[in-house]
Amino acid sequence: MKAIARLNFAHLPTPIEELPRLTAALGGPRILVKRDDQTGLAFGGNKTRKLEFLVAEAQEQRADMLISAGAIQSNHCRQTVAAAARFGFDCTLVLTGERPSQPSANFLLDQLFGAEIITVADRKDRDRILQETFDNAVAAGRKPYLVPYGGSSPTGAMGYTFAMEELMMQLKNLRGLEHGIDWIIFGTSSGGTHAGFVLGQRVFGFKGKILGISIDEPEAELKVHVSALATQASEKLVERIEFTGDDVLANENYCQAGYGVFGEGEREAIKLFASNEGLLLDPVYTGRAAAGMIDLIRRGYFKKDETILFWHTGGQPALFADKYSQDLI
Repeated sequence: MKAIARLNFAHLPTPIEELPRLTAALGGPRILVKRDDQTGLAFGGNKTRKLEFLVAEAQEQRADMLISAGAIQSNHCRQTVAAAARFGFDCTLVLTGERPSQPSANFLLDQLFGAEIITVADRKDRDRILQETFDNAVAAGRKPYLVPYGGSSPTGAMGYTFAMEELMMQLKNLRGLEHGIDWIIFGTSSGGTHAGFVLGQRVFGFKGKILGISIDEPEAELKVHVSALATQASEKLVERIEFTGDDVLANENYCQAGYGVFGEGEREAIKLFASNEGLLLDPVYTGRAAAGMIDLIRRGYFKKDETILFWHTGGQPALFADKYSQDLI
């Protein structure tokens, strides 16, 4: 296995917890949760694992600023600017959506961590303005490092490749999990977490199935993008592995409303997790992924004697954004 630069600032390993009351409420199968909302950086979340590798790469390239993009309430951007503050980088964020008159939730935290924020009204213009922001920084004599959307690059995918190694070690030591778990379920969008899982499954020998509930992308596109990203990521770690769409399991049935659109499925999932387990989900990613899992359980997609690990990727600060908090109760 090849060496790869990594900073160790995430709170790892994140715990695995039983969800017995949720399991009972849904009539089985057994549900566990992997608490990547507890990775530590700026309220935690899955991007912290990726940033351990991305920030290390930025340091290797002698960058002096991080530039990234996302939605106004982006969890990725909140963790990126927090990492920039921790390691002494300036940070510029290109955020899609209307700038709130009263900052709240992730947008408030972005400012608290010191980000320069550029807002873009239309998502179709985001990539162009992101590139212009990068080019302007270079022209001004800066050394920017472009953190890709969602941290989803071959380097960023290393975060969840090694998360699979962490999981395999935990399964050996947790009572009642000697036979492993049957399913990992999580929210998938930009593909970096998903690609890391796919690569980590192959490298570290995970025998279960990994199902990404799409947040906003068609299943066919996810299969193409995630398999290509996993293939590219493999070269950073081992000899090149050629992944295909058949190696990627995804479900697009729960994203038809569009990105960030809060519906009854997300609302019910958030309330079920909160009222049964005292566990908070977020309205965009884990809420939608959990809604998909709940519906699949009710449809009999999983066997009653199977064990599901719901991988909690964080994002709870978005609960306090006005556009979501008003519709929760």
